[in-house]
Amino acid sequence: MLEKKKHIKKEAPAAFVLTNRFGKFFGFVVAAVLCLLPSNSFSQVTSAIDSTSIKIGEEIQYSIQVQADTTDVVVFPEGQTFMPLEVIESYKIDTTFEKAKYNLIKKYGLTQFDSGSYTIPQQRVIINSKPFITDSVQVEVRDVVVDTLTQKMFDIKPAIEVDRPPFDYSFLWVWLLPILLLLAVLGFILFRRKQRKAAKEVVLPPYEEALVALKKLDESELLKQNDSKAYYSNLTEIVKRYLDREVDNSALESTTDELIERLLLHKDSGNFDFDRETIRHLDQILKRADLVKFAKMQQETGQVEADRSTIEEIINETHEVIPEPSEEELLANEQYKEMLQKKRVRKNWILGISSVVAALLLSGIIYGSVKGFDNLKDAVFGNEIRALSEGRWIKSEYGSPAIIIETPEVLVRTDVEIPDGVNTLIKDMSTFSFGEKGDPLYVMVTTSKFYEPQEVNLEDALEGSLAELERAGATNMVVKQDDFETEKGIKGKRAFGKFNVKVSDTKVLKEESSYQLLIFAQKESVQQVLIVYQDDGRFAEGIKKRITDSIELEISESKN
Repeated sequence: MLEKKKHIKKEAPAAFVLTNRFGKFFGFVVAAVLCLLPSNSFSQVTSAIDSTSIKIGEEIQYSIQVQADTTDVVVFPEGQTFMPLEVIESYKIDTTFEKAKYNLIKKYGLTQFDSGSYTIPQQRVIINSKPFITDSVQVEVRDVVVDTLTQKMFDIKPAIEVDRPPFDYSFLWVWLLPILLLLAVLGFILFRRKQRKAAKEVVLPPYEEALVALKKLDESELLKQNDSKAYYSNLTEIVKRYLDREVDNSALESTTDELIERLLLHKDSGNFDFDRETIRHLDQILKRADLVKFAKMQQETGQVEADRSTIEEIINETHEVIPEPSEEELLANEQYKEMLQKKRVRKNWILGISSVVAALLLSGIIYGSVKGFDNLKDAVFGNEIRALSEGRWIKSEYGSPAIIIETPEVLVRTDVEIPDGVNTLIKDMSTFSFGEKGDPLYVMVTTSKFYEPQEVNLEDALEGSLAELERAGATNMVVKQDDFETEKGIKGKRAFGKFNVKVSDTKVLKEESSYQLLIFAQKESVQQVLIVYQDDGRFAEGIKKRITDSIELEISESKN
């Protein structure tokens, strides 16, 4: 047993040497394999900036360059990961292809609006779920040097009235163009209809009309087609229409016997000097036509042609015996025609106006269905509150210490006198306003500066402002009060509610106005913001909130 152990101990160094050599060989093989691996499994991430020193607000371009395989998934940092610098723009990735690899370059526009030394933190780039970290970079943001000694200073320019921006016609054409197009189509249809109607209304005199109708009947193919029924129907209608217009206005509706009887009565009464033989020939042709039309009796071609000639002779003889119309009849006829013309013109006007109204209503319904009927009402009748809400707002500071506020229109300074009771305490009072209390929107900003620091009770100051508001014309006032704090943390008091505006000694507006009164006090000043508006349920509350949220106050330094 002892010898076996000794034997083992003697063999162990050989085994160790073999193992050690295998380890060195395996390490060499691994290194060789790693060296022989395809280059597309290797990724490289670098970063750079175009400048390490900028002025306040100037842009720095920070770029991250990744060299990776075409199948790699690369995720660049997004969002505000460069704090304390701000990302003002994230540019699109620039991609190039080089030696079976993608070269990706992602650029970011960074800036800072406060001077100082800042560090752009390390950025994380993910490639195939593996993170790669870039280096941090030191950046210097410099102040803009202002020479207050040699540079000439100027007073603040007063507010001036400026022209409103031009009307946006593109918005008008969005819904006006379809209306004009629809009106053009309707106008063309009505014009064509009028032309066709006018063509139909060009009526020849009865005698000429009858001859033209006979000529058209001759040119037809009815005789060649042996269609006696259609031929006799047209032939009898021609002669009846002529008699209806010239002799008896019931000829078209009369039967053969009734028509012949009425013609005989006209002859006997002396109205028309008809030849009895002519009436007898007409009676024979009409009865023959009845047999053809109702009994389906066929007539020989010669008989048909003879009847056609006889009808033309009857029309000629009737035309000769009809007396010429008197001047009174001609005048009455002209007056009748003029009346008909006026009636047609009036009808065309009514039709045209109705079409335009219908087109406008249809366009309004379509526009209201797409954009909303409230938007349609605003587009047609206008909405001052909406115009103020969607217009270009102005942010400015007023008074001293300043109230910084954003409003739809610039506030204009109003001259006010300091009341006698407080003129020994208040050194200066500045008031700026827009609109009137009875307008859809009224904004007033007031700052009062004391001679000496004062302890101001905000509740008393608020009550005094509400009393002054009542003296200025607010009636039926509903008042609610609470504490208020600006976005910057400055605390104050707020009163809000509704009231009616008294515009004269005898007139009070029926519409209620909503109001919000904010008051802030410092050791040396009192600052006040009043907003009065007519709540339309859509835009007014948003205007009030936007104005309120924009309030910033200049903090005055108290004297020691």
